Amino acid sequence: MPLIAFAAFLFTEIEASDRDALRAKTAADARTLGRIVERHLHDMTSTLRLLAVFPELEQGDLEGFQSRTQHILSSHFLYLLLVDESGQQLLNTRVPYGAPLGPMSDMLSLEAALANGQVSVSNMFFGQTGQEWVFNVTLPLPETLRHVGAALILTQGTQQIEAVLSRELIPAGWNVTVVDQKGLVIASSGTDGPPSATPFPHHPHDGFRRFSDAVEFRQDGEVMVSGYARLTAFPWVIVLSGPLAAVQSSVVTWKLLVFGSIALIALSMLMAYLVARHLGRSITGLSRMAERMGRGEVVAPLETRVIEVNQISIALCNASFDRSEAESRVHLLLRELVHRTKNVLTLVQAILRQIARQSATKEEFQEAADSRLQGLAQSVELLAQENWYGVSLRELIDQHLSTVGVSLEQRAIAGEDFVLGVSAVQNLGLVLHELATNSIKYGALQSPQGCIHISWSCAGSRRDEPAVLLEWREEGGPPVAPPQRSGFGSIIIERHAAAAFSASVTLEYRPEGLYWALHAPWSALRKEGTTNPLDAVAENLASKAAE
Repeated sequence: MPLIAFAAFLFTEIEASDRDALRAKTAADARTLGRIVERHLHDMTSTLRLLAVFPELEQGDLEGFQSRTQHILSSHFLYLLLVDESGQQLLNTRVPYGAPLGPMSDMLSLEAALANGQVSVSNMFFGQTGQEWVFNVTLPLPETLRHVGAALILTQGTQQIEAVLSRELIPAGWNVTVVDQKGLVIASSGTDGPPSATPFPHHPHDGFRRFSDAVEFRQDGEVMVSGYARLTAFPWVIVLSGPLAAVQSSVVTWKLLVFGSIALIALSMLMAYLVARHLGRSITGLSRMAERMGRGEVVAPLETRVIEVNQISIALCNASFDRSEAESRVHLLLRELVHRTKNVLTLVQAILRQIARQSATKEEFQEAADSRLQGLAQSVELLAQENWYGVSLRELIDQHLSTVGVSLEQRAIAGEDFVLGVSAVQNLGLVLHELATNSIKYGALQSPQGCIHISWSCAGSRRDEPAVLLEWREEGGPPVAPPQRSGFGSIIIERHAAAAFSASVTLEYRPEGLYWALHAPWSALRKEGTTNPLDAVAENLASKAAE
């Protein structure tokens, strides 16, 4: 008991000593912060004295004076006013020169500066021009400049004072406040500081008599420490305050030692029992989840009080869901692969049947089959590269022309590009491959000067819906004459194209070169869900008509 009593006495003395040291440090910190704010006001005063000697002011060139000072002050969030003795504004850098100006809002600081001939700092007030809370630093002009005005005033928003305070290190949980002569909060920084433009809870000009001091008081059951310091040259007060517990070192009493030790032992035993119980239940639940996952089931996460077990159960739940989705995707891909394979094989079967009917020898059949299947393979390869989503028309044309050896100089392509559907890619690819092959063998591409023109555009409607006209024109080759007999190639570019796209096909053997055209509805070519190029064309036509 004597040892505990002696320890309690020592702890009491240590706590009292800590409080005295804290109060002294708080008052010193308030003075330091006061010097920082005061230095900011002195800088503004020096700026005013420098501006007062500008030659433009002495010469009465207010427009030039405003232009020069506005350029200097704009980056520092400072605004300059020139007023006469009645407070009428003669110049204000917040507004353009020549704009109508009224009387200034803060007459008290002007009167004080003119009365004693010294720099005056105002209380905060709401500026009508800037529509914000500001303060003024007023410098009375000498008699030699009274023909221009009575005083120069620098105006700055109170948030700039808050920016100055925010750069200083303040203890966690504490705040620093700047209070004017009326007891209003100019700016504050830190934790839970009073809002700007509100009355300070403890009026420092009335309650604090000394130049610098620190006091303790209770607020909401908590001991608070508040240190203040008056500015030496200006009528503002700096208040630094916060809870004592935020900075005071912990003092342990004998009661805390005894009862704390007993409580800690009891709590440790209870926590050990609860943790062991929850861990046992949670691990059992995890093992059951793993067994269900092994059977391919989707499992729901466990909800326990152990965070780590919850995280593991969520991971197992996500893994079971991902596994189920992966299996579903595999089955879907397999069904899609079977469907695509059947479609391709059906098309191949139809091609081979038509070639067999038109071929007289095995060599002729083999040559025709190789050429057509190569064209189909190019279309299938393009679709595979795009995951069977669809292929753009321009990409399909480039692929088939490049495959048969048509150079870039021998082709001209024009039209608004769009995405073809899967069926359109396969069928149009056969047609393009056939046209290119025939051009190399019999048409314009026999000659190095030969050229192919491919274009597509909107072409009215077909079957009561918007239609597209796709044209193939050859020029620069030998004279063209109709063939003596029509082969399988003619069947592909005429009948197959017309049937595949529900279209009308035009085939003309003009002297200057072959002409082939496909007039088909957009829906037969375009990939479902993609943008219809017809819409953009219609919008362009409408805008031109409006102009």
